Amino acid sequence: MILSKWLATLLGGTLAAQGALAIDLTIDDEASLKSAAKTVASTMMDYYNARDSANIPGKMDGTWWEGGSMFMTLILYWWVTGDTQFNAAVQEGMYFQKGDDDFFPSNYSQYLGNDDQVFWGLAAITAAEFNYPELDGQPSWVSLAQGVFNTQYPRWDTSSCHGGMRWQIWPYQNGYLTKNAISNGGLFQLSARLALYTGNKTYAEWAERIWDWSATTPLLKQKNWNIADSTTCGTQCTDHGDFQWTYNYATYISGAAYMHNYTNGTETKWKEGVEGLYKTSQQFFPTSGGNLILSDITCEPLGNCDRNQITFKSYFTNWIGVMTTIVPGMYDTVFPQLKASAQAAAKQCSGGDSGVKCGIRWTKQAEWDKSSGLEQQMAVLGVLSANLVPFKNKAPFTADSGGTSKSNPNAGTNSTANKAPVLNTIGTGDKAGAGVLTFIFVTGWAVAVTWMIRGG
Repeated sequence: MILSKWLATLLGGTLAAQGALAIDLTIDDEASLKSAAKTVASTMMDYYNARDSANIPGKMDGTWWEGGSMFMTLILYWWVTGDTQFNAAVQEGMYFQKGDDDFFPSNYSQYLGNDDQVFWGLAAITAAEFNYPELDGQPSWVSLAQGVFNTQYPRWDTSSCHGGMRWQIWPYQNGYLTKNAISNGGLFQLSARLALYTGNKTYAEWAERIWDWSATTPLLKQKNWNIADSTTCGTQCTDHGDFQWTYNYATYISGAAYMHNYTNGTETKWKEGVEGLYKTSQQFFPTSGGNLILSDITCEPLGNCDRNQITFKSYFTNWIGVMTTIVPGMYDTVFPQLKASAQAAAKQCSGGDSGVKCGIRWTKQAEWDKSSGLEQQMAVLGVLSANLVPFKNKAPFTADSGGTSKSNPNAGTNSTANKAPVLNTIGTGDKAGAGVLTFIFVTGWAVAVTWMIRGG
């Protein structure tokens, strides 16, 4: 009995020591980064495989959009590590949720927001840009991104605020009267990336339209490069919800970076946007982390981030890391913070029986914040993968620079799924594909859905 207690104490101490060590990481060593990222990704996929909705590929418990964002994170992970072990799950989930080649599947379309859908489109364009393996008989990655674009731009709403994307798609949703940064910034980023990949100027025109419109609202204040989270139709987009979130800044920074590259640096507005917004993003590197460690300051200090918000740092680090490959001169500004954030995040991965489950409050570093979950793993995987981008030393592919995914500008236009109402008349100059996109408003919309899934 005494011996058993002694062994238990010894084993408990050993496990505690293992937890305290967290994930071993040497930040400037590629092999160390890959090993750490693999550990974090594997734990994340353990959560994914154990979910109640495991029989529905790509569908998370209680949320739909997060599947697309997780796959987007895993695609960059594959690109920078070469680890193929999760490819089958990513392909299965992406293709299963493709809907009519537009990531608007009928099972979930009645309660989706524009931001929910656009994240799947961003996952698809990420796959196209990195030549992620496609399966025979399935649509190309870039065509799926184009399908999202083709179903979103007709929702550009000129009935209020002279333009802009509403947060939610259907009038019975609580967010229908709101226009928010991530819905507009998400389509801006997708349009810019499609412009660079395909060379189709229509996408560039839409990117510029969204950026310029955003700048007429609190969603993008160019005077001080502040991004408001939301504004409302009832005030003609003059009010502002001022919660500050990392991913809002990153989506506009990323889109501006792609437009900077698309225009070959000839339009100064894009680099000014990248630099100005990143400068304002310094608020997300608080003094508690020595002004080097990333924090979603609106919720992390109080410990009340919800599952959506926990993932935001993954997108910030992924998009900012890739941004440095297409905007010369940003590496020295960005990577000291990405490196410090990765080191702190790895130290936070000291939880659970395994001693490697990750928390979200990286500024606490070795003191695990006692939180854990798929979302925490995703956030840490994002920053580790971002730190591997310089080792890859390649910019995203385009159709003219080695990209193998084939364009289909009419993708998604023949959808038979229920579509949102067209909110304005689109001129012929605004069409990326041939033919007029006409969508049928769903009768009976006011009956069924009174709840929503929020993508941001």
